Amino acid sequence: MSKQTELLARRPESVKRKLGSNSKVCPLNSKDILSVLKDKKVILMACNTRIRHVVPGIMKAADELDAIVGFEMAKSEGHIDGGYTGQDPKTYFETLTGYAEEIGFTKPFFIHGDHITVKNTSAEAIEDARKLIAAELEHGYTSFAIDASFNLIPDNIKITTDLAQPIIAAGIGLEVEVGEVGPTGKAATLTTIEEALEFISGLNTNNIHPNMLAINNGSKHGNYLAGEQIFIDLERTGEIYNAVKSYGVVIAQHGITGTPLHLVGTFADYGIRKGNVGTHWQNIAHEGLPQDLMDEMRKWAKDNGKNIKMATKPFKAQIDSIPQKYKDQTADKAYEVAKDFIKAFRAEGTASMVLDGLV
Repeated sequence: MSKQTELLARRPESVKRKLGSNSKVCPLNSKDILSVLKDKKVILMACNTRIRHVVPGIMKAADELDAIVGFEMAKSEGHIDGGYTGQDPKTYFETLTGYAEEIGFTKPFFIHGDHITVKNTSAEAIEDARKLIAAELEHGYTSFAIDASFNLIPDNIKITTDLAQPIIAAGIGLEVEVGEVGPTGKAATLTTIEEALEFISGLNTNNIHPNMLAINNGSKHGNYLAGEQIFIDLERTGEIYNAVKSYGVVIAQHGITGTPLHLVGTFADYGIRKGNVGTHWQNIAHEGLPQDLMDEMRKWAKDNGKNIKMATKPFKAQIDSIPQKYKDQTADKAYEVAKDFIKAFRAEGTASMVLDGLV
């Protein structure tokens, strides 16, 4: 049996069930991936691909550079009702694996339920997150991020413990969050070492052993405005990493769009092993749309007082059916940008590292 065949055998059961025995597409458990890479100074790029046309370009770059990448949908992006992108868990899994089959992408990657948020302690909020986790587990997701960081730490521990049960039972990789990462960057309160330790030790006491910890280290979600200072406290990040790494935890970095690439590689020196890139792919996808469609989307957003990202769902059918030349241009641009990110993240060769480390 070849190493690749052995690696395929390690895919989660939900993935095997969805893809069938003949598929060589390899969505892998992030827990397995990090078991190999957690002590290596590399960062895995996790891509929130709100518009599908960037996906084949990212896969092509990962294939060429022998790199592990992740694809992810936050609760707001890809809820059971499709979120604001129109991609429910089933649709997103089938989109990713469909592209992988089409282009022959057989490198291992992970599919991540990003920011499964619970903003308060109400039964309704918790049950909503529980239903999404169940759907993502059913439809082949191989990694999860529970985000109850909006709550006080004792409530965060309680909610995360509750929601993580089926993820832990399935043996799937888990990211958790303490210290809300929001749209404000430096103005928000940074996560402290004490908060991180209280949170992780509390989860461990409850027999929840996460693999990744997202913190507020000064980054922000979304685009940085022209002239806006980019602030990420790497010293604090490294201190938190050193405090929690004995628990088997690495740092997940949110809010990388806009950060100069010559800086992001150094993030790996501070315990960051997963880097989320979301808005950047949306920007590339928007640039690749026909001008008349983009004008319609901007008008809709303006008329409805919405961020342009919210136009993704109502215009999804039109976006998905643009002429092939626009799809190809978008994929080509995503390919070039993904290569730059993978190189900056020091992630070249990580696919082979995982293959050799697991089988």
